[in-house]
Amino acid sequence: MPRSFTERLRGIHAATVVPMKADFSIDEAALATHISAVTSVPGINGLLINGHAGENFVLSLAEKRRVTEIARDQAPKGCLIVAGVNHESSLRAACEAAALEQAGADGLLVFPPNSWALPHADAAVLGHHACIRDATSVPLMLYNAPVGAGAMAYTRPVLEHLVADLRFVAIKEGSWEVATYEQNRRLIKTLRPDFAVLGSGDEHLLTSYLIGSDGSQVSLAAVVPELVVSLWHAAASGDWPAARAAHEKLYPLAVAIYRDAPGGRATARLKACLKLLGRIPDDALRPPQPPVSAIEWAALCRALRVAGHLTDADGPSVGR
Repeated sequence: MPRSFTERLRGIHAATVVPMKADFSIDEAALATHISAVTSVPGINGLLINGHAGENFVLSLAEKRRVTEIARDQAPKGCLIVAGVNHESSLRAACEAAALEQAGADGLLVFPPNSWALPHADAAVLGHHACIRDATSVPLMLYNAPVGAGAMAYTRPVLEHLVADLRFVAIKEGSWEVATYEQNRRLIKTLRPDFAVLGSGDEHLLTSYLIGSDGSQVSLAAVVPELVVSLWHAAASGDWPAARAAHEKLYPLAVAIYRDAPGGRATARLKACLKLLGRIPDDALRPPQPPVSAIEWAALCRALRVAGHLTDADGPSVGR
């Protein structure tokens, strides 16, 4: 009997980047290689494409559709592909969602528009999700933004309304704060025990797995997939010493990518890591984001060494 969408969400799903050329056009060959390499790692059960790591806020609809087509073509049979939907306009978000479904996405993750960081009516949130729901037929996922993202993070009443819609079957719980993660997980599981709650704060995956998680869609898994998978498997089997050991290797890299100031630099740092490791030819990303600085580059080198993916011998050859 075929597994359900939520059953297929279990485990580790990599949030991939979109390699670009020096002129900021998508490097389709590099993207295909990136997708193929990540999905070939045992334990990577699926992908999140067109997410924040994939620069979804600066890609055109045609480009997002092409990313979906390449992912569908390169990923092995059975690999779950979830495409992000991110647009300020609900009408255009609905068109985007329908196009990505047609391009081969198994499910869609609805991101809150960035303008929601400012005050907005709850009805706007519900209406936005309804527009996307009514334009599609595949399973839908919610995204809960970090608590530091202002009003973009959903309040309890909004979350209750969204979870009540049976077209939505899972949430990428990105609160990035463990108390809020646990609070939201308990609420959702009380309302709908079948609802998949994915612990997706890259810095505290270990904590979310200890509290309880159905899986993760994380960009760390696009850089060090074997290490993230080992953390998941150790936690799932209750081998907490092994899980802690994996966490100790991952934590410096998570900090260097996501926490170190200035904020909002994750995609640039993810691409820099992949270039450092020889997995993409160029770490270009679209303006207004600048490339990583020498300080960021050095921090990423140190963290990758802790993770076991660079050695001291690599040092002279990986300078910026």
